[in-house]
Amino acid sequence: MAEMLYRLGKFAAHRAWLVIGAWLAALGLAVGAFLTFGGTLTEAIEIPGTPTAEVTDRLAEELPAASGATGRVVFVSTDGSALTDEQQAGIGDALAQVAEIDGVVMVNDPFATEAQRAEQAAKVAEGEKQVTDGRAQLDAGQQQLDDGQAQLDAGRAQLDAAQAQLDATVAAVGQNPQTEAGQAELDAQKAALDAQQAEIDAQQATIDQNRAQLEAQAPQLADARALLDMASEIRFVSGDGSTAVGTVSFELPQHEIPDATKEAVESAITAATPEGVTADFSAEIAQGSISLGGTAEAVGVLVAGIVLVVMLGTFVAAGLPLLNALVGVGVAAAASMAFSGAVQMTSVTPVLGAMLGLAVGIDYTLFILNRHRRQLKMGMDVHESVGLANGTSGNAVVFAGTTVLIALLGLNLTGIGFLGLMGTVAAFSILVAVLVAITLTPAMLGLLGRRILPKKHRDETTAPVAHEPAKPIGNGRAWISIVAGIGVLVVIALPALSMRLGLPTGASEPVESTQYRAYTAVSKAFGAGVNGPLVVVADVPEPVSEDELVSVQARIGGQLMEQTDVVAVAPVGTNDERDMLVFQVVPANGPDSETTTELVHTLRALAVDGGEGTFAVAGNASADIDISEKLADALPVYLAVVIGLSIFILIAVFRSFLVPIVATGGFVLSLFAAMGGVTAVYQWGWFADVFGVSNPGPVLSFLPTLLVGILFGLAMDYQLFLTSGMREAYAHGIPARNAVMEGLHAGRAVVTAAGIIMISVFGGFIFSHLAVIRPLGFALAFGVLLDAFVVRMLIMPAVLHLAGDKAWWLPSWIDRVMPDVDVEGAKLERRHPGIPGGTPTPEPTPTA
Repeated sequence: MAEMLYRLGKFAAHRAWLVIGAWLAALGLAVGAFLTFGGTLTEAIEIPGTPTAEVTDRLAEELPAASGATGRVVFVSTDGSALTDEQQAGIGDALAQVAEIDGVVMVNDPFATEAQRAEQAAKVAEGEKQVTDGRAQLDAGQQQLDDGQAQLDAGRAQLDAAQAQLDATVAAVGQNPQTEAGQAELDAQKAALDAQQAEIDAQQATIDQNRAQLEAQAPQLADARALLDMASEIRFVSGDGSTAVGTVSFELPQHEIPDATKEAVESAITAATPEGVTADFSAEIAQGSISLGGTAEAVGVLVAGIVLVVMLGTFVAAGLPLLNALVGVGVAAAASMAFSGAVQMTSVTPVLGAMLGLAVGIDYTLFILNRHRRQLKMGMDVHESVGLANGTSGNAVVFAGTTVLIALLGLNLTGIGFLGLMGTVAAFSILVAVLVAITLTPAMLGLLGRRILPKKHRDETTAPVAHEPAKPIGNGRAWISIVAGIGVLVVIALPALSMRLGLPTGASEPVESTQYRAYTAVSKAFGAGVNGPLVVVADVPEPVSEDELVSVQARIGGQLMEQTDVVAVAPVGTNDERDMLVFQVVPANGPDSETTTELVHTLRALAVDGGEGTFAVAGNASADIDISEKLADALPVYLAVVIGLSIFILIAVFRSFLVPIVATGGFVLSLFAAMGGVTAVYQWGWFADVFGVSNPGPVLSFLPTLLVGILFGLAMDYQLFLTSGMREAYAHGIPARNAVMEGLHAGRAVVTAAGIIMISVFGGFIFSHLAVIRPLGFALAFGVLLDAFVVRMLIMPAVLHLAGDKAWWLPSWIDRVMPDVDVEGAKLERRHPGIPGGTPTPEPTPTA
């Protein structure tokens, strides 16, 4: 490999314009492919096969009308007063214009919706009044009938007494005209009473019929009233009338909505919003196009440029790593985003690739450039120096880049699609950065010649001079370094013990963003839970008839309403068979709240309507739970793979048992310390104002897994760089403890510069416009800071010092079976000394 890179470097130096032209062509093709085939990026994070995803897929199949995305437009009066009739009409007109946009299937006018709700409530109230009045009227009629029946019964009793008296007279004296006349009169009275009884019976039947109808209507009204009461907290206009929420339903799912559609919605609303009213948009609408950089990221690159100028002493030399990194990022980002039309790609995916490509691209070019400059100062020919630098430092760059690439591709082992895609895109960015470093860098160095050096050094030649081996540190100092370093890392890692995982919400967005204003306005006016409603699906054993539907919805809705931390329940709809009932449940707190998470678990364990089935739940909170659990299950396996890879690689490179153990242990310490720092800042809210954390909450669900892969690769870069110098010195006969300091002195300047550059680049992304990327930027910057300056430059040398010769011990049988990895290209140096006056003393070459 080293020989091939040597030849490649010389070829690129001799054919510089050909190589430069090839990269410009690659950049043009990548940009062209993106413009032609690029699709829409999304902030929606999904994992197929989770309970939430299964519910979502089922709803899309059985309730297609509910499968499209829904966004919110939040209207607030600027002075806090109730929206006037004129402003309400203007808002309604603005939303009506949105309804005409292609891709929008429905728009909800908040004032019309509230009017419909009020009308429904009035109808129910009128129905309840009619039932109450009807019962009163029926009771009054019943009382009259009862009184009439009592009078009739009294008359019939008198008639019966008269009949008995007449019968006694007839028995005593016999029939005569007088008794016959008396009997006729009694028969007439009896007939009159029978007629009155028949009339009373008829009236009673009418009352009974009316009462039955009334009582049949009462449960329906009670069910309707129950549903209205349960949904009373699902409002679209605030109680004081100052805030109104309009909803926009799209035809397509969130990740498929074209940017043009969302931009058209924003433009229509912004242009038509009445005076005295502000309009803000939820993330589903305001997401828009994803940019790969901003002011904060530019500041990070500027700091990296300043470090390069200070280190290299010339703007030409300092500009080369920056230029190469930007070319690499341009090719990798455009080529990756060209596939966004074919696969669902989250907005963070290309940004993560750009962030890594930029950081390692600068460092990789710097390492080759630094070797080349040192060789030029020793009198080497330009083209020969370019080739040798590419064969030695370039070889180390390829090896280090391959390590990072493998770690990132290993994210596909998690079985989580979006995470694997992130790893693949980031790995591609690393691959491009490596290719740029070993091809474009030699080409540019060939063109620049000795101008890559400061003017005062261009005509000087400094021969290598022998020097005394560096003095080892004392045992006491070594122990202090180990104890202090490990103690600091452990203390910083402690907050990670309370880490909660989740997905970003509108509260995570920058305070000045429209998404944040919309989220906070809704929370203030309607309650935090309205920002994270749950979709709850209830399966019933038998299809529900249309007449029974409201009753069943009220009964099951009441069951949901009884649960702790539920403030509102509303039926959403049913499938065609009416054996699946869908409800919207509003929790008491936001989607990132622990109580909402507990509510999801409770609902999933709750029996539906006393039966055997349980509720299925979807929504942001349930998605958080599912994704976090899936990632938590995958993390130990992935971490084990990464640690195993680390140990194998380092044993092969350094022919040692102890070095891999120290390196891997240090990586684990810096990893958990980085997660502790993220927890303290983004979950606990420490230094929230400094890092722009508007609302502390759960840590990004996939951050720990992603951090494992990325930080491992970067940690191994610095480990290889520093330890290879120590190994090389030890192999040349320098005592083990002296060799430790020899390698540390030889490499710490470049490691320091490279570390500062990476921290600066990653740090710029801490203030990114994307809520998802900010904690990632912090975690990587903080992780590199701890790993480079505490683990690699403090703890690791101290441990190797105390170990002495044992640090480089390896059983002979393992030494025989392990591949011979010539990372530094030492064999190439012996074949191509290239320096007038002798062979250069082998020195450690940057490998980051």
